[in-house]
Parts: sequence; C-alpha cells; structure tokens
Amino acid sequence: MASTGVSTLVGHVIGGAPTPGVGDRRQDVFDPATGQVTAQVVLADQADIDAVVAAALAAADAWAQTPLGKRAAVMFAFREQLIARTAELAAVITAEHGKVLSDAVGEIGRGLEVVEFACGIPQLLKGEYSDQVATDVDVFSFREPLGVVAGITPFNFPAMVPLWMAPMAIATGNAFILKPSERDPSASLLLAEMWADAGLPDGVFSVLQGDRVAVDGLLTHPDVAAVSFVGSTAVAKHVHATATAHGKRVQALGGAKNHAVVLADADLDLAATHLTAAAFGAAGERCMAVSVALVADSVADALLERLRAAALAVRVAPGSDPASDMGPVITRAAQQRIEQIVTEAVDGGARALVDGRGHTVAGHEGGFFVGPTVLDGVSTDMRAYAEEVFGPVLVVLRVAGLTEAIEIVNANPYGNGTALFTASGDAARTFQRSVSVGMIGINVPIPVPVGWHSFGGWKDSLFGESHVYGPEAVRFYTRGKVVTSRWPRSTATSFHFGRTTAG
Repeated sequence: MASTGVSTLVGHVIGGAPTPGVGDRRQDVFDPATGQVTAQVVLADQADIDAVVAAALAAADAWAQTPLGKRAAVMFAFREQLIARTAELAAVITAEHGKVLSDAVGEIGRGLEVVEFACGIPQLLKGEYSDQVATDVDVFSFREPLGVVAGITPFNFPAMVPLWMAPMAIATGNAFILKPSERDPSASLLLAEMWADAGLPDGVFSVLQGDRVAVDGLLTHPDVAAVSFVGSTAVAKHVHATATAHGKRVQALGGAKNHAVVLADADLDLAATHLTAAAFGAAGERCMAVSVALVADSVADALLERLRAAALAVRVAPGSDPASDMGPVITRAAQQRIEQIVTEAVDGGARALVDGRGHTVAGHEGGFFVGPTVLDGVSTDMRAYAEEVFGPVLVVLRVAGLTEAIEIVNANPYGNGTALFTASGDAARTFQRSVSVGMIGINVPIPVPVGWHSFGGWKDSLFGESHVYGPEAVRFYTRGKVVTSRWPRSTATSFHFGRTTAG
C-alpha cells in the first residue's frame, strides 16, 4: 500500500507491550464524518499471530491459579478505570466509528454491566458438593478455565462487544486475545491500557490487529481453545465451521433482520418514537436495530404519518456535534450499498416516505452520511427486506394482524431480536411464545438483555450453542471437573455421630 502521509499507527498489544509487530501490511482508518484518513492500522501476519498466542499462553497458567479474590479485585479496579475514562473512550469511538457521543457512552454503559457481573466471579464459580453418596464417599464439582481464548469483534460496537467477552473470559481465569475490527481499532488499545492500570498481569489481555489473515490464524492456532465472534452471518458460519474443525469451542453471533410488530391497539405515539430511535440510532449499524415494521392495516397510515414526522426531525451531523442525533455510516462502500438497496426498492414499487439518499452535511460534504429513510409498500422479496441493510433504513409491511405478523417473522432466516407494540396481554403472551426468535421485547424496541442474563439469537443469527455474557459465559469459558473421593479411616480411630472414640 502506498503511503498516505498519516503518521498515526495503530498497532498490537502483545505481552503487555504496544508493538507494530513484524508484518508490513497497513490499512487506512477513516473519520466517517469527513471521509479523511486519520490513521493506519497494522495488519498481522503469521509471526504476529504466533507471538500474541505465545505471550497469552505464557501468562495463562499463572492467571488460572490466581485466587478468585484477587481476580475479582482486578475486575473491580477495571470497573473504576472504565467509569473514569468513559468520556475519553467515547471520543475515540465517535472519531473512528462516527456514532454520536451519547450512543458511544451508552455502549460503554452496557459493557459496564458485564464487568459488574464479572466482579461476582467468586460466587459464579462456586461448585457443588454431595456428602456421603456411598459409604465414606463424597462427590464435588468445580470449573477450570480453558487457557487461551480469543474474541473477534465487529466495527459497530468497538467497546461494548469486547466488553461482552473479555471480562467474563478473564474473570474465569483465561488469557484473552482481542481481534477488533480494522475499521475502528483504536478503542482496543485504550481498553488494554485500562486492563493494565487495573493490575491485570501482562499477557492476560492482548490485542491483535488485522484482517482475515488474523482471524483465520486464531481460528486454526492449536493453542487457542475457544473463539467468540460477533459479525455477519456469512463470517459467523466461516468462524464456526473453521474453529470447530480445529477442535475449538465456538460462540458465533451472526446477522439479523429485526421486526417490530405494531398492532391496532398499540399506543402509536409511543411506537413511532421508539421505532425511530431503534431504526436510526447509531445510523442503524446495530445487530439489534429495528429494520422492519409490521403494521396492522387499520393503523398503518396513522403510524406512518407519525414515523415520517419523527424521521424528518432526526438531526444528522458528525457524531462529535452535541446537537447530532445520528452520525455517518462507517465507510463510503457502506453508504453506496445502502443507497443502492433503497434505489432498488423504490424502482421495484416501494414508496420512500422519507428518503435519505444523497444526504449531505454542510462543511462535511466528504462524510459518509445517509439520512433516515422510511420505505412503505416493501415486499419480502426486495433486498431492502431480505438483506441486513445495516443502515438507517426502516421498511414497512402492512399486515392483517398478529397471526400474519408471526408468520412473516418466523419465515425470515434470522432470529436475533423482535418486538411487539400492543396493549393486550393475551397478544403479548401469544407473540412471545410463538416467534422463533431469541430476544423479544414487549413495548421495548431493542430487547438487549442486561448483563446478568445472556445475549443471543436463533436460526442464522447464532452458530454454536452458547450465547454471550451472563451465566452462559461462565460455562463457555470454563470446563467442569467432578471429584469422587474416599479417605480410608485410621484403624486406631473411629467416628460415631460426632464423637471420637479411641480404639
């Protein structure tokens, strides 16, 4: 790659030390609000992969033997670091991802929930004990860490998704390697600083920058025991197939097409407000974004009138602007793909109530902006419905009622999240028991579970059996041992109901 003249280089953290590694490949990092290159990220080669795994492996045994109280103390210290440096981390996220600062702060807060759950690791790792299962025989169980584990994370949440993985992996006694997105890599380095300042030993948290070479290197490395992944369905399938073929545990979360159903008895003002936030927050670049509204025919026009007004009121500007409600999308290619999908839908007969194509922001004409878009009259065979757009596009399909809505939700290949807006408890119960979806909201548009539950979908939204964070993470990052023991009695001493009698 030819030099761009950018001096900032984003590298790895291996064995506790920042390093550019030995690979000579580089990739530009952009400010999505301006379209300008702000840094270059190094891309790992095989020697870098081997080095980071070796450093993690060297640190893993000692960390696994570290008492639970000391591990918990590091978690508490990391929590304080994360709180104290939230503004700094949010600014880094906004600069490279483009989302507004309030969204960046919000993602850190959701990650903080997982850190706080991990602080309770002494309780979470308590085993079970059965006394006297046979004459003088006791049985007890406990869980041990796997060793070296890796997390491969997406661009849309450069802090939150690593925080879904690393705290639980580390608290349970593993060494963790983070492979962040090469599109917004700098947040990973700040997280590494926080872990070090919290007292985590060198090598227990590492950062490996890179592209598919780094991903495949981790998936096939014999010293990596488990891989956690969040990203597109196509890559999730590759991660799951490759890692399992190499004997690893895998949790791979894929794409989504999240539907929100609005019934005739719903509070339409509430629904319109929440759908607007859920569809256009973070420019729609969320795996839990609502991208489809299934609206009862009898209230569709009334809801669309409200949605149109709410979408037009969304202020699109750089994420660093305090007045901004929505920033740019991540790349020029993403911008062009989103606009092409909208164009195809309109050409196919859909109606753009609000059209975000060609949106420009004064003074930031080179930015990767797409305005909020609301499409009515979409059919299920259009790309706007069938694909994960990952942009600020809400498509509306009109339905006769709950039964048809459930049929559409269940026919979709994805099963990440869904929501229902209704005033009927009966409808809500029918919906939540009938949809083939992993996370369900009732009058809640983005039903992301809190940190002490676990996150994950169904169907093409999840590969592997384990969801991330929460109780399932404890099981994923550890393996169980069961000990059956008998201690022969001394011939000189016998015990009877608490009394000791000399023989």
